[in-house]
Amino acid sequence: METEILEVREGAAGERAVSRAAALLRAGRLVAFPTETVYGLGALALEPGAVRGIFAAKERPAFNPLIVHVPSAAEARQVVAGWPDVAELLARAFWPGPLTFVLPRAAGVPDEITAGLPAVAVRAPAHPVAQRLLAAVGAPIAAPSANRYTTISPTTAEHVRKSLGGRIDAILDGGATPVGIESTVLDLTGPVPVLLRPGAVSRDEIAAVVGRVELRGEGPAEGAARPSPGLVKRHYAPDARVTLFAPGHLPGVPADARVGVIARHAQPLGVEVATWLHLPDEPAGFARQIYGALHALEDARVTDVFLEETPADPAWAGVRDRLQRAAG
Repeated sequence: METEILEVREGAAGERAVSRAAALLRAGRLVAFPTETVYGLGALALEPGAVRGIFAAKERPAFNPLIVHVPSAAEARQVVAGWPDVAELLARAFWPGPLTFVLPRAAGVPDEITAGLPAVAVRAPAHPVAQRLLAAVGAPIAAPSANRYTTISPTTAEHVRKSLGGRIDAILDGGATPVGIESTVLDLTGPVPVLLRPGAVSRDEIAAVVGRVELRGEGPAEGAARPSPGLVKRHYAPDARVTLFAPGHLPGVPADARVGVIARHAQPLGVEVATWLHLPDEPAGFARQIYGALHALEDARVTDVFLEETPADPAWAGVRDRLQRAAG
């Protein structure tokens, strides 16, 4: 299969790219597209055959559910069985944006989306290209990250092509994604919201709107259905070995290793590694660049990646989760 690259630019050419992507999706095909978090691999959410194509292209196990993308809260109500007041409050505060709700699913949502569980994950993306695509398709789009399962998430069209080129029908190229890590996932099926996956919207920000927010307990057994994507132990990972290290305490480098480092601090004098990538020392800037940095080290064919640990501050929770899962 040849993967089309559809560049979104201003004017008629950009509209043709979005229209072509929408036509492919309506025909049951697979199209990667930008959201504000990462690139998603889209298919018609209410068509089981199209959804199964996502799992095949990504080599994703069926126990890992998908997120349904809609333009707004009005369309979200069509894929859920109920819309509680807490969902309305949070949608007004954060939608469109990088916050996903888990709610009881509507009858028309296929098992393939939810891993057979009774609840569905849904969000309204803020990226203008994603919104244009949803409007052109006129139907909900299921979209996990547009990469092979457990590998580094994509924040550019080139990252998608590297991972899924030849496996999917098209990539809608809308440039680099501005947030850089996946959405926060919040379970709203119970009396108190439960944070399933930390992400771009912090627990504190959510609590400021709705009050108490609980953290999820111990996860399901290996191979069991997950209530949310992003909960497997090893995820977002490059091909190289990955090691976390405390700030200022870089471990000894194996003699035969080609080492890449991602850190919030500059490379110390006397420390020799193949590549040292210096990322911003604040959570939003770090999140925006972390997957691009991991892709750069993978492209440089390092054998070992050393990731500097982040502060324990709640604002860093989403980034810290991604680094810990990359290290497995």
